[in-house]
Amino acid sequence: MIRARLKTLHLSRFALVMLAGLFLGGIIHIATVMGIPGQVPQSAHARIAAFGPDGRFNMLPASRAGAEPLPMLDPTMLHATCRFALADGPLMIEAALPPPFWSFALFNAKGEAIYSLNDRTSGNGGRLEALVLSSEQLAILRENPPIGLEDMIVIETDETSGYALLRAFDGDPLAHQALVEAMDAATCRPLDSDSQG
Repeated sequence: MIRARLKTLHLSRFALVMLAGLFLGGIIHIATVMGIPGQVPQSAHARIAAFGPDGRFNMLPASRAGAEPLPMLDPTMLHATCRFALADGPLMIEAALPPPFWSFALFNAKGEAIYSLNDRTSGNGGRLEALVLSSEQLAILRENPPIGLEDMIVIETDETSGYALLRAFDGDPLAHQALVEAMDAATCRPLDSDSQG
């Protein structure tokens, strides 16, 4: 009889300890899940906002080990970014960067590349003239196309927001200032009605 009562008491204690462990584990799990957003670094799209206003290219600071403005930037390149929202209208991107090399990439708000090209594939003598727009905007634009549309790179996308990244090789100290000025002159703005024919 005593043995049976001791066994029941041990089982009750074991069940109570197990229940307390499950309860404590649940609290820890909930606290961990709730704390994750604060531990995740900001997306590139969010971080770019710190470098200047949307709707124009903003130069990024030099990329140094441990202090990169964005992940995986090449320290031998100059970088400029432009956040955009196609709700503001089609996006017109223009740049005339000097040789030896430049590249352009378009990313969605999640940081996934949706388009890229470089000076050798731009097909316009190394000059970049691109129009980024949704399918609906393209259908409307075909009714009243802007002047020079046939010479532009037209990038049709389902993404409503994102950012453009312009990169240019900065290997010649004598050409550095001219390169900075060329990147500063690059434009990334909503297509306005004045540019349409």
